[in-house]
Amino acid sequence: ATPIPRTLTMTIYGDMDLSIIREKPNIRKPVKTYSKPENKIDDVIKFIKKEIKLGNQIFWVCPLIEESKKLDHSSAVKKSEYLNKLFPNQVFLLHGKTSTEEKEMVLNKFLKNEFKILVSTTIIEVGIDFPNANVIIIENANKFGLSQLHQLRGRVGRGSKESSCILMFKSNLSDNAKKRISILKDSNDGFKISEEDMKLRGFGDILGFKQSGIKNFKLADPVHNHDLFILAEKEIKRIENNNEDISKFKPLIKLYDRADIINDIA
Repeated sequence: ATPIPRTLTMTIYGDMDLSIIREKPNIRKPVKTYSKPENKIDDVIKFIKKEIKLGNQIFWVCPLIEESKKLDHSSAVKKSEYLNKLFPNQVFLLHGKTSTEEKEMVLNKFLKNEFKILVSTTIIEVGIDFPNANVIIIENANKFGLSQLHQLRGRVGRGSKESSCILMFKSNLSDNAKKRISILKDSNDGFKISEEDMKLRGFGDILGFKQSGIKNFKLADPVHNHDLFILAEKEIKRIENNNEDISKFKPLIKLYDRADIINDIA
């Protein structure tokens, strides 16, 4: 599972009970993640040809259905046409405008291994399980968030075979995009990735609906003071369990009220 930053924050710092399952099924192996600039697409094609010869299947994800004059992003339609020329009769297309009947037909054919490459938008992000698909290529990976990239990567590695995820990107990456790609290459841990996502784009509202964005805290915030929040939560539970007289903690409330002055001094 892929916790989004706000959900992770709520489970760690909110008054919630939770169960954490960190282990994957024994047969599953970690997905190996690589990055490639888009001008190295020939290397990716060679890799795909090798995987197809081994009997494997491939997801190819694009951010757009069709080309846009406003956005310099890869489109699923154009990529499907390109790949069909290289792999005749082995490529099918799936996106949000695909009818329910056609979608079911395409997915059933893919499940039966009747074709090798499924070109898609992020419509495949959740709810599908194809053990024989062990490669996913994500174009314009720098345009996706960490949690979404991890969710997409989770479409492969669901069988006993070794699986690969290739993150393709355009040149001139922003610092944040470089960090996201580096984090994905280094880890398959959904919790760690969500924590890094929280550091990069915030967690939104704890008492509201916004799921991202950095919030201002008077004395500390969950992103930079994780250990302090855990310690504070333990202390609160200890005080409650021991039925301690909370009046002795009034100086802390006064301290909280003077937080702006404290931060100016610090």
